[in-house]
Formats: sequence, structure tokens, C-alpha cells
Amino acid sequence: MVLPTETDVADYIENLKNWGRWGTEDQLGTLNLIRPEHRVAAARLVTEGRAVSCARDLVTAYGHPDNCAQMYYVASGEGVVRADGVPPTALGRGDLGSAVEFVGLVYHGTNVTHIDSVAHLFWKGQIYNDRSSGLVTSEHGALFGAVTAMRDGIVGRGVLLDIPRVERVTALAGGRAVTPADLEATAAAQGVTVGPGDIVLLRTGRWADDSGESEPKPTYDDPHDDARWGQRAGWHPACMPWLHEREVAVIGCDGPQEPLPPPYPAVPGAMIHVYALYSMGMPLIDNCDLEELAKVCAELSRWEFQLTVTPLRVVGGSGSPVNPIAVF
Repeated sequence: MVLPTETDVADYIENLKNWGRWGTEDQLGTLNLIRPEHRVAAARLVTEGRAVSCARDLVTAYGHPDNCAQMYYVASGEGVVRADGVPPTALGRGDLGSAVEFVGLVYHGTNVTHIDSVAHLFWKGQIYNDRSSGLVTSEHGALFGAVTAMRDGIVGRGVLLDIPRVERVTALAGGRAVTPADLEATAAAQGVTVGPGDIVLLRTGRWADDSGESEPKPTYDDPHDDARWGQRAGWHPACMPWLHEREVAVIGCDGPQEPLPPPYPAVPGAMIHVYALYSMGMPLIDNCDLEELAKVCAELSRWEFQLTVTPLRVVGGSGSPVNPIAVF
């Protein structure tokens, strides 16, 4: 296929806009494409009773290379066992005690499995549906397009497009930009058709167990480096019109969506986020772990399933850590 020019992909920002499509007050964006009948059809896909997490562990251990959160125990078990020199726990009575902890993290980035709401991304001082980025405030958080718009969760048909499996590699090379031709070839090989209301997950093999067959294992000299030494595979910008035409509701990836380095150096980075969040109003699920899901799909020879995503109801939040669950 002929890939778009830099001018073409720059024009996507306007050409892919869903602003006003569901009304001027709409904050759900492409989640409107998941109709009740789509949820019913997704429920009918549950025939095995098997559930698979699509999230990474939220690591709190100090010094661990995947550390992405801080955890502090307010109350713990030491005071219950009454070890020498340890006072009794303050949150207990007699033999009773409890564990209470505080967890803090920045989930937007390249490590934590999370969902972006439309308030997460600004372009030229605006967010989705013709609102000012000034509505995302320091004091009150997002006053438009916050994650609480997803309070009822996201439930629908999930489709895994496992590019490495179809191409018979462990993982895609760093910098690989997956094209619509790649999506169509993979969908055809897996016997699935991407359609309205779908939640499409793109596996690049980022978290695959390397055994010398593909990319080297990660290095942690640079805390911003990822599993491909600062390069990663992701969606080619040309995929966005493809997804728009098929009325896909949500996309996810085992990386933060964007190929690195970007395929169009003259076009600003993070363009997948711009097209999805700003133009289309499409939530993004970043940094999934799709390895176990890929194994189950291959075992059952089916790449469609019910998918449930339940963001935290953080008032004013521009997203949330999530644990997407695929059910077969």
C-alpha cells in the first residue's frame, strides 16, 4: 500500500474530528460507538469461563527496574506479633490488627497500564469537542472530559491483533510502525473482522521473553528507556483513518501507542494521542501486558473475547490505572 505523506498525516488532525458528532456537550467520544447490542454480543463470546488480565504489575519495590509507584505502610503487622521493641499497632485491639498503606504514582508514561481520558492531551490550547485546555485546572482537575465520564466502565468486544505471531517473530523491531496493511493481514490470518464498537488491542511483543531470537533485553541505565532501548513499535499514523472508518471505540497497545522514533520526523511526536484523544475522542489504553492473552488466544484459536475496563472514578482525573480483563 502507498503510505500517506507528511502533509496527509498533518491533515488527519482536522479530517478525523468527531467534534459535535454526539452533541456539543459530549465527553464520551468514541465510547458512544459501543452500543447495548455490542455488549450483548460480547457477553455471548464467553463460552470457556476463562479470565485473563491485560495489565502489568504495579511494582512498588524500591530499586526494582520496573518501579513505578511508591507505597508506604501506615499500619502493618509488626505490632501484632509484638516483636521485641515494636509497640502494639495503633489500628487494632487485642489480637486484632490491620494493614493500611498509601500508594502514590504518576501513571501517565511508558510503564503503568492505564487509560487516557480526552482531558489528557492538548493541541493548540484545546481538548476534544472544542473545549479550552484551560478547563484542565490545577485546583479542580479536569472540568471537561475527565475519566469520570467512563464511570460505568467499558465493556465490549475485544480483538487482539497479534502482529508478531502472524509474522513468526518474538517481537517487532524497535521503531516498527504497524500499518493498515499489517492490521488487515493479521486480522485475515486470525479470522477476525474489526468493526463498530470494537476495542482493538495491538500486540508488538514489547514484554515478550527474549531468548536471543529478536530484540535485546532491556537496559535500565536510562529510567526513560523502554524495553527496546529507546525504540519501540506502535501504530503508524495511517492506522487512524482505518480505525475511524471501522468505528473502533478504543485502542490499546503493549506500549504507549506511538512508534519511536516517529515515522515522520517533521510531524510532532505523540501524534497517535493527538488523533485519538483530541480529534476522535477515543480513549487509549497504554502499556498493556498482552503476553498471557496472546497465549490463550493461540490456544483457543480465537482472537475475540469480552473485554472489561473499569477506570477508577477519580474526580477531575485525566485517566486512571486500569486492569483490563479479557473473558473467553
